[in-house]
Amino acid sequence: MVINKYLAEFLGTFILVLLGTMGILAVGGAGGAAEIVAIAFAFGLALLAGIWAVGHVSGGHYNPAVTLAMVLDGRTSFGDAIGYWIGQFAGAGVASLVVMAASSRGDVGGTVTGYETLSTGIIAEIALTTIFVWVILSVTTRGTNHAPAAIALTLVGVHLAGIPFSGSSVNPARSFGPAVVAGEVSQLWVYIVFPLVGGIVAWALYRMFPVDRADI
Repeated sequence: MVINKYLAEFLGTFILVLLGTMGILAVGGAGGAAEIVAIAFAFGLALLAGIWAVGHVSGGHYNPAVTLAMVLDGRTSFGDAIGYWIGQFAGAGVASLVVMAASSRGDVGGTVTGYETLSTGIIAEIALTTIFVWVILSVTTRGTNHAPAAIALTLVGVHLAGIPFSGSSVNPARSFGPAVVAGEVSQLWVYIVFPLVGGIVAWALYRMFPVDRADI
């Protein structure tokens, strides 16, 4: 059933945001190197869990920027993309509501992505999302068994690099859920717009350096 794909995107994004943001709270925020490593692996392992759980149903996007790139590459229809995006944003929102129920609205505020300067936020989110989505486009084309691990480890990598600069969202839904639930939306537009820009750039680079299907 088509609805199952949208529900899978809801559940996968729920898993990603719930486990990832709870990981932030578990270590008390990104206060130092050890905490950044822990948070990076929390998000990477959360994504891996979501892919293993329901990725076979929807393709395991869990990210509007990934879905946009898949639409541009002709792998996802625009009609399905609408359902995916609704599921992704809803899943992130519900995950943050669960975090609030288990702790407090203030704690959810501690999981909101943020930047110190606008230029830093924009540059970091475009660059990090580009790398992340480019890897996804490439490894899923190859269809290799290690694709889930490659995607999850890339998310770990971009978090290790990007948390001090922008919180390393690389996912509009991931930023949307905590920001809306916590009522801290002043910077949210950056995390909606520029990961999508990164998804477009990733698709352009993927088309410039296509996977050699003869080697698959």
